[in-house]
Amino acid sequence: MSHSHSVKRYHGLMDWLTTVDHKKIAILYLVAGGFFLAVGGFEAMLIRLQLMFPENTFVAAHTFNELITMHGTTMIFLAGMPLLFALMNAVVPLQIGARDVAFPFVNALGFWLFFFGGVLMNISWFIGTVPDAGWTSYPPLASNTYSGMGVNYYVVGLQIAGLGSLIGGINFLVTIVNMRAPGMSFMRMPLFTWTIFIASAIILFAFPAITVGLVLLLFDRLFGANFFEVANGGNPVLWQHIFWIFGHPEVYILILPAFGVISEVVSTFSSKRLFGYSSMVFATVLIGFLSFMVWAHHMFSVGLGPVANALFSVATMLIAVPTGIKIFNWLFTYWGGHIRFTTANLFASSFIPTFVIGGVTGVMLSVAPADYQFHDTYFVVAHFHYTIVGGLVFGIFAGLFYWWPKMFGRMLDERLGKVTFWFFFIGFHLTFLVQHFLGLQGMPRRVFTYLKGQGWDTENMISTVGALMMGIASIVLLINVLITSLKPRNADADPWDGRTLEWAIPSPPPEYNFAQTPLVRGLDALWVEKEAGNKTITPAEPLGPIHMPSPSILPFVMSVGFFIAGFGFMYAKHEFANGIASFLFGNYIVAVAGLVIVLVSMFLRSVFDDHGFHIEPEELQEKGVKA
Repeated sequence: MSHSHSVKRYHGLMDWLTTVDHKKIAILYLVAGGFFLAVGGFEAMLIRLQLMFPENTFVAAHTFNELITMHGTTMIFLAGMPLLFALMNAVVPLQIGARDVAFPFVNALGFWLFFFGGVLMNISWFIGTVPDAGWTSYPPLASNTYSGMGVNYYVVGLQIAGLGSLIGGINFLVTIVNMRAPGMSFMRMPLFTWTIFIASAIILFAFPAITVGLVLLLFDRLFGANFFEVANGGNPVLWQHIFWIFGHPEVYILILPAFGVISEVVSTFSSKRLFGYSSMVFATVLIGFLSFMVWAHHMFSVGLGPVANALFSVATMLIAVPTGIKIFNWLFTYWGGHIRFTTANLFASSFIPTFVIGGVTGVMLSVAPADYQFHDTYFVVAHFHYTIVGGLVFGIFAGLFYWWPKMFGRMLDERLGKVTFWFFFIGFHLTFLVQHFLGLQGMPRRVFTYLKGQGWDTENMISTVGALMMGIASIVLLINVLITSLKPRNADADPWDGRTLEWAIPSPPPEYNFAQTPLVRGLDALWVEKEAGNKTITPAEPLGPIHMPSPSILPFVMSVGFFIAGFGFMYAKHEFANGIASFLFGNYIVAVAGLVIVLVSMFLRSVFDDHGFHIEPEELQEKGVKA
């Protein structure tokens, strides 16, 4: 093989530490997100075991506060987001006919920043004080007055992980705008790519808000600033506005890609084109726009006044309209189709009624006077989990079973998959359906125990049994993955009779994705070729040399620098733990050393620019690629 520029090939661990290949980065996101999903699930299990019986003493009150803080934060930022980024990286470049993302180096940096931010936050369990102010970290509870050093882990860890998400979102925006194959107009893009495009745009506009909020909170805690300190003229309601201006769009950053997954799965396993494609696209755009207009419905109990409450009530109800369009279009896609109930389609079809329940309770909460009663009860917990678990997690599981053969070249076991589905589906509804009634009966959220004889005992027992069933489902899925990984690769390029471009290339895809850039001749590009009687996609170019980016260790090193700097900046006027913590915390030399690593990495990147390398046509032909 001849190269235009010599490139060092790595193997084993170094291959994964230096990769800039979007398909390998997808696997890194999947492994890391799966790990944090297990951590967050374990925390949830401890919460449910504590609440299984009245007046239980399974965990102490302060530990319970730490658990609910870390469970929420981990699941939203360290499990949900990276698992979506795994699917984004694995699928979007293939669906648009690209050989890689726009900025492969930045893509790798985004992963490592997320990973080290998550590690920094969770290392608090072992060498410091754990965040305990709730996943929303409201001041004054999150101030030095009421919370220990744990909140610093929350602030710095989220800041680093959020930076990774932000640059990842920008990367995918540029990729989708600039790198679509010839003929791939915006109105020919698959729905999954469309939802990633809109979610990335939301990331671009929403994440700066939480970035600013975290900086202000850090200044309050480290330097005695008074942004949120009431006694010194600050305003804690300011934090709520900043957090939810980010926080509610974040819900749609999570759920829109799940909508995209469901659209792909429903269409493929109905053997039909998605009903109402144009209306689905415009509904997605409208949801993205409206997501920035509803944040204060989280603040109906604050006292914003009747005008603000009415405006945000109406906007919240309005967002149900484009969501309803999507629900009906999925149902009409199923209507008259040749439906195959694979595991992926079981998760997709069960997503629809489950998410509708979450949507209906969302409309109930959009009514400000009603929300005033529901607000701090388990009714809100139930609603939130019906949208995020019943929506996001069902969508992620559907996507994993659907695209697993494309990512790994192996088919997951369908029988074990269906065991996973039924345990998870039944366990989910057992866990959260009864929590609606717990909330209506007055059980407040965030309490670590409750007295006997209040009518809450049975529902809490049922809820905990359901959570255990969801845990069993997750273990069965892990067994399925392990068994499958031990078998030889057996997946065809197109095991599901798919409709979009990713099914036109081998499973798993080669390093360069497409030997020849495809020519897109209509919506559902692969299906168009199948209907025309073509066995392969029509190429848009002759077979020629393919330019690929070089691997680099710098994204990993730069993220380690941020990780070290994060430790150094977490100084607060509290008693330190012994040992390593006493050296690292508040030691600004450590902070400066970390930032030096970051700056040196940036300098090296600019000086030793990536020239990449070429894969020549001869090598492609040796691998069996025909012009």
